[in-house]
Amino acid sequence: MTGERSDPLVGTSRLAADVTVVRGSFELEVSLEVAAGEVVAVLGSNGAGKSTLLGALAGLYRPSRGEIVLGERTLSSPSETVPVHRRRIGLLSQQALLFPHLSALDNVAFGPRSTGSGRGNARRTAERWLAEVDAGALAGRRPAQLSGGQAQRVAIARALACEPELLMLDEPFAALDVDATPAVRSLVRRVVRATGVTTLVVTHDVLDAVVLADRIVVLDAGRVVESGTTTDVLTRPRSAFAARIAGLDLVPGRSRADGLVTAEGTVVAGTHPEPVDDGERAVALFAPASVAVFREEPGGSPRTALRVRLAALEPHGELVRLRASPVPGGPEWVEGLAADVTPAAIAELGVEPGDEVWFAVKAAEVTVHPAGR
Repeated sequence: MTGERSDPLVGTSRLAADVTVVRGSFELEVSLEVAAGEVVAVLGSNGAGKSTLLGALAGLYRPSRGEIVLGERTLSSPSETVPVHRRRIGLLSQQALLFPHLSALDNVAFGPRSTGSGRGNARRTAERWLAEVDAGALAGRRPAQLSGGQAQRVAIARALACEPELLMLDEPFAALDVDATPAVRSLVRRVVRATGVTTLVVTHDVLDAVVLADRIVVLDAGRVVESGTTTDVLTRPRSAFAARIAGLDLVPGRSRADGLVTAEGTVVAGTHPEPVDDGERAVALFAPASVAVFREEPGGSPRTALRVRLAALEPHGELVRLRASPVPGGPEWVEGLAADVTPAAIAELGVEPGDEVWFAVKAAEVTVHPAGR
């Protein structure tokens, strides 16, 4: 996997939505743009409006104000609305929702058949998409004969077989077991990049946003409260939800065999739990609790040591969270990195805001993942 796109296999269109949707006592008022081929993650707590947004885009809910435009077509406005089946929107949810009486091949062929393709063309399209998601060998199986990961691969093929202009992923990995999730997540990333399809991802998992998305939009109480590149939102969150889900230290750079190298050349040692090619855009993630703090540069086992200036000391449960800022001439990306240490350690170190210290994290505590563009 290189992160480079091949020629698009599906439609690629810009999405622009500026709508108000009222459902009982809840009101969604959102202005959202997704560039052609862009992948945007929509995050928010339960009840924030994520499902209402997807429902409005899909045509399940009619906005009371505003319009939705996909490519050159207006899907919804005060004077018109395009039916669900004509919107050219693919949806992948956390449950595969395959027809139990049809084979995997016939499940995937159902979409092209429903839009007017002949039986032969629909089956050839289904075969192609099953091959795209590495599920060609599953063509003759029925859903009851598939594992969760296999069923989700078939569901991905079905969502793309209709050549959607917009792909919507609604918690697509939530129902998978922990062993299947990394492989299916990597598959979705590869297929989305290869096709160039404009994509919205609704998720609660920060890794989904890191691996798949170019940009993050955070919803709260039906409003957009934060928007920016994935790296910016997760390293400098401005909303309570983004700060809560971030909960990790994140370093951007490019993958290498022993971890990651940043733009200015700092090597962050780590492991690769999923495939990432050397030189591919990536992020290194580690928990603040795994960061040790020293007055002098540490040595010892393979680790990354970063010289930082302490910006703040904050209570964090039974621990103290130390926030980093750059030292003069140092890399800017250390801004906001955190270390969680005990009050006793703070007393022993004798540190306060403004002091220069070393943040160190062992390679075994760092994971490197592919990143959005």
